[in-house]
Amino acid sequence: MRPFIALLTAGAAALTAAIIGSSTGAESITAERIARLPQKQRAEFAAYLRHSTEQEAADRAALAAELKSAGLIEPLIPPGGGAARSTPLNRPDDWYATPEARRIADIIVSFQTPGGGWSKNLNLTDHARRLGEHYAGNNLSRFLGPGDFDTPRDPKWNYVGTLDNDATNTELEFLARVAAAKPEDSAAFRRSFLRGIEYLLAAQFPNGGWPQVYPLEGGYHDAITFNDGAVCETLRLLHRAAEGRSPFDFVPAEARKRAAAAVDRGVECILAAQIIENGRRTVWCQQHDALTLAPVAGRNYEPAALCSAESGALLEFLMELPKPNATIVRAVGDGEAWLEKVAIHDKAYVRGPAGGTLVDRSGAPAIWARYYQIGTDRPIFGDRDKTIHDTVEELSQERRRGYSWYSSSAQAAIDRYKTWRK
Repeated sequence: MRPFIALLTAGAAALTAAIIGSSTGAESITAERIARLPQKQRAEFAAYLRHSTEQEAADRAALAAELKSAGLIEPLIPPGGGAARSTPLNRPDDWYATPEARRIADIIVSFQTPGGGWSKNLNLTDHARRLGEHYAGNNLSRFLGPGDFDTPRDPKWNYVGTLDNDATNTELEFLARVAAAKPEDSAAFRRSFLRGIEYLLAAQFPNGGWPQVYPLEGGYHDAITFNDGAVCETLRLLHRAAEGRSPFDFVPAEARKRAAAAVDRGVECILAAQIIENGRRTVWCQQHDALTLAPVAGRNYEPAALCSAESGALLEFLMELPKPNATIVRAVGDGEAWLEKVAIHDKAYVRGPAGGTLVDRSGAPAIWARYYQIGTDRPIFGDRDKTIHDTVEELSQERRRGYSWYSSSAQAAIDRYKTWRK
C-alpha cells in the first residue's frame, strides 16, 4: 500500500527536521482516468460520470430557470446553520406530528435539490426556500489559498447535494419520522423521502462506495468518504429502509429491494478498501480513491493515513450486520487488533490557549491519534500548508486549536468487540 500514500518524500528517511512529508491532493474522477480501468469497471464508471454530469446540468438549469422567472441576476443565499441541529432526531415520536415538526419538514422539502439530495449547513427552521434561492449556502472556507485542496471548481456551485456534516441522511430521517407520525397527511413528505433514496442510489459508486458530494465536484470530494460517517450513516439508513421497519414502513417493495442491494455493495466496498499489510488487515483512511481504493488526502491538513475514529465507526457498523460472513469476522478482528496495538496509554491530550498537547498521565484512559502513518503506525499530524509532522506541538497554532488530533472514540469499537466476538 505504501506507493499510494504521498506522505513521505523519497529522502524522508534522511530528514532530521520535524516536517516528515507533504500531502498530495486527491485526484478527481475524470474520463481520462476511467479510460485506464479494466473494461467492466470502465463501462460502469463511464456511465456513472455521465449521469453525474447530466444531473449537475439539470440542477443548474432548474435554478437558472427560477432566476429568470424571478428577475434575478444572482441567486438568493439561504441562511447558514446546522441542519443536524435544526432537524432534531432525538424527540419523542409524537413530537413529529406537531405543527413545528411539520413546518420544518415543509422547509426540508423546499430545499431538496432537483437531484434529490440536500446541501449542508442550512438553517432549516428559518423559511421555506424562495423562488431563485440557492440550494446551498456559503460553504467556502475562509482559509482558502493558492492550490488549497478545498478550492471548489465553481465557488458559486459548492456542496450542492452532499453527505458531509450529516446532510441528506439527516433530512431523510426527519422526513420519515414526520411521515410516520401522521401518515394520513404526509404524502409530500413520503415523495420527498423516496426522491432522496433515489439520490442515494444514484450517488453510489459502481464499487459500492459514496462520494462526499454528488453530483461530483472534483478533488477529494470525489473520493469514497468514510470521514464523519458519510458511508456508514448512508448504509444504516438504507438498511433500515430495506427492512421496512418503522418509520420506513411506507417504502415500496421495489425500493426496498434496491436499497438492500446497495447495502450489500457498500459492505463489499468497505471490506475491499481495508488496508492490508503483511497479509493482515488493518483499518481505513478517511478517504479512498473511488477508482483504485487507494488512501487519499482530504483537506490540506488531512493526510492519506490510517484513521482511528472513522475506522472505529466502520468496525461498529460491521458488527451491526445480522449475518456476518467469515470475511467480515476477520476484517473486524484484525481491525480491532490494530486499534489495540496503536492505543496510547498513560497519556492525556490537554487543550490550552496555544492548542492541544500530549502530556504524561498515569492511569489515563486509552486514547488514539487521529492519523497513523501507513507502514509504520506512528502518529502523524497535518498542517494548513500541507506539511506532515510527527508531533502535534509542531503544528501552527490555528491547526493545533482547530482539530481533534487525539480522541478516545475508538474505545467504543473495542468494547463492543468483546461481546460481539462471542
